[in-house]
Amino acid sequence: MITKMVGVKDFRQNIASYHKKAIKNGWNILVMNRNQAIFEIKPLNKKEAALRKLAVEIAEAREQARAGKVFTMQEIKKALSV
Repeated sequence: MITKMVGVKDFRQNIASYHKKAIKNGWNILVMNRNQAIFEIKPLNKKEAALRKLAVEIAEAREQARAGKVFTMQEIKKALSV
C-alpha cells in the first residue's frame, strides 16, 4: 500500500477527492501539519466498515445495559405491535 503525505489545509479542502483517490489507488494518507505527521488515514472496505460500526453499536448497547436502560420482551412486542 502506498502512503501519500498531504498538508492538513489541503486535505481539509479536498477531503472528498482524497477519499476517492485513496479508495481507487489503495493509498494510506499521512496528514501533515508543519512537517509533523498528525493523522494517518486509510480507507476501509465495506466489510471493515461494517465490523467497526457493529463494534461501536455493541459497546453502546453494553453501556445502556449497565445504566439500566433495558426493555422487557413484552415492552418490545408492545412497541412493535406484535
